[in-house]
Amino acid sequence: MSLPDASANKNMKGPGARAKVQRFGSFLAAMIMPNIGAFIAWGLLTAMFLDVGWFPNATLAKLISPMVSYLLPLLIGYTGGKIVNGVRGGVIGAIATMGVAVGASIPMFLGAMIMGPLAAWVLTLLDRLYGDKIKAGFEMLVDNFTIGIAGMLLAIGGHLVIEPLVSTLMGWMAAGVNFLISHHLLPLASIFVEPAKVLFLNNAVNHGILTPLGTEQVRTTGRSILFMVESNPGPGFGLLLAYLVFGTRKIRESVPGAIIIHLFGGIHEIFFPYVLMKPKVIVATILGAMSGLMVGSAMGAGLVAPASPGSILAWFAMSPRDGYLQMIITFLVATIVTFVVAALIIRRDKVRDEAFEEGTAQNAQGADTVDLATVQHVIVACDAGMGSSAMVASTMKKRLAPLGITVAHSSIDNLPNDAQLILTQNGLVDRVRAKASSAHIVPFTNYTGDPAFDEVEQMLREVRGQEPHQAHEEQSHSSQHMYPASNGTTTGKDTNVLTQDSIRLGLHAATKEEALRMAGKVLVDANAADPAYIDGMLAREDEISTYMGEGFVIPHGTNDSREHIHNAAIGFLQFPDGVDWDGHTCHVAIPIASSTDEHLAIIASLAQVLSDKDQAAQLRTATTTDQVLEILAPEKD
Repeated sequence: MSLPDASANKNMKGPGARAKVQRFGSFLAAMIMPNIGAFIAWGLLTAMFLDVGWFPNATLAKLISPMVSYLLPLLIGYTGGKIVNGVRGGVIGAIATMGVAVGASIPMFLGAMIMGPLAAWVLTLLDRLYGDKIKAGFEMLVDNFTIGIAGMLLAIGGHLVIEPLVSTLMGWMAAGVNFLISHHLLPLASIFVEPAKVLFLNNAVNHGILTPLGTEQVRTTGRSILFMVESNPGPGFGLLLAYLVFGTRKIRESVPGAIIIHLFGGIHEIFFPYVLMKPKVIVATILGAMSGLMVGSAMGAGLVAPASPGSILAWFAMSPRDGYLQMIITFLVATIVTFVVAALIIRRDKVRDEAFEEGTAQNAQGADTVDLATVQHVIVACDAGMGSSAMVASTMKKRLAPLGITVAHSSIDNLPNDAQLILTQNGLVDRVRAKASSAHIVPFTNYTGDPAFDEVEQMLREVRGQEPHQAHEEQSHSSQHMYPASNGTTTGKDTNVLTQDSIRLGLHAATKEEALRMAGKVLVDANAADPAYIDGMLAREDEISTYMGEGFVIPHGTNDSREHIHNAAIGFLQFPDGVDWDGHTCHVAIPIASSTDEHLAIIASLAQVLSDKDQAAQLRTATTTDQVLEILAPEKD
């Protein structure tokens, strides 16, 4: 199933306001999502044993209030703290959350989202303040008392300051929602919610705002329509049906799979690209969601707990005993209205869209202006032209050398205006096109083993009349002991670029930022860069991830941060427990500082290593620095 590409629209890397809001929304969702099971458990208890439930039971109903008042906020606070500072952050986050939970008249979810990360952040500051001054043997004692004392003070502060503020704020928000509901204006919320969803702010809206308010409503009424505002699968289902019936042939191929994933899997993100490729269809989803809420409000529809993920199956599971009819009608109305409006828009544009697919869209990235048979030089482009592009270039050199085609790597700023064929990570396509508008641009997702590499090789072979190449063979182990230097010669071990002092094994980092700072410090300790270069490394990750695959990342600074580099150096940091890296797990970080090509030999070697799963595994589990050097910087025979 090939879906419309919305990766550029979901890029949460960057300084823009939308990217910042998306990152904030993702952080809120990260505190809620791991605990959805607990919400479901509470919702099922409510649906079954409340006095208006399926099996009213006063004894079992006693579980309902403590779970929503204490268990759920504590879980959220613990999770938020753990995100910031590992398990210790989770513990102090839970302690601080207890301060806002006790005595509150409403479920303190928002208070937990504040106190959990805040407490963990305070603990991080305390650790930095005196962590390296603790005498050997007293680490555990100091760590435990730090959590105990700071946690106690934060719990007190939370109870006296944060809890009243949050209660007041939630009271205002609840009054606003009640006003909308009582005046039959709740459907107007769809005007804001539906566009926010396709900007990938759905989790922020649902879990940051609607879930806390809906949970409080359930305590008093046994159900809440607020759980249906964002999670309704009807608008997305109706839009996909419209594309299935009236869309172009190419789009229709991808729709059936998307419908299954959206409707039964509850992954609403699957239909966002269909909105983004034709933004005016957002009118259809808005009107559909509004219609569903209008009918649902009139009929008293509602769910007993968040439906996450927002599938029709979750809606059935979270519907109260006497709410199935209202729930089904709310879903169907939203689906039908969206389908009708979207069909009018899509059908009117169908002829033009089909012409676009067959004509100008035949190659939207420059193929119409480039004769691929004349291509003699391929460029791999990234932001700084330091690490990731060098790795891909090393791989492609071997593939294209038999065709007489040279391959080079470059930063985007230094791309030549007459470039013909450029390979770049898909999140950088727009920047590359702005710099080299006439080039044929081939985007890729993964830096190792991406299908785009095979496609480029086969494409260039075909236009030269050569037989299709067989599947790319892995490099033999012996070939990995020879690697090209930047001038085309071979070099032996370069002890100036990767040294034993720059290899750190058995490390632990709670967050990606912590791992990045540790990686940058290795370069600073090697006198290769100023501390300011670390900020450049963080900025580079904000723009686009340096994850390579196989658990490896190659963090390096932006092009602008090169002024802080003194000498070429490479580090090697191993994280056996793994570090979350934008949804991937990083086990090895190889930071780079270089203003020249001195580091390319090891990058070329690394490219070969990542194509060999056994050697990649050896680096992830290496126990000595010699093992690392033997693989990455072997002696020339």
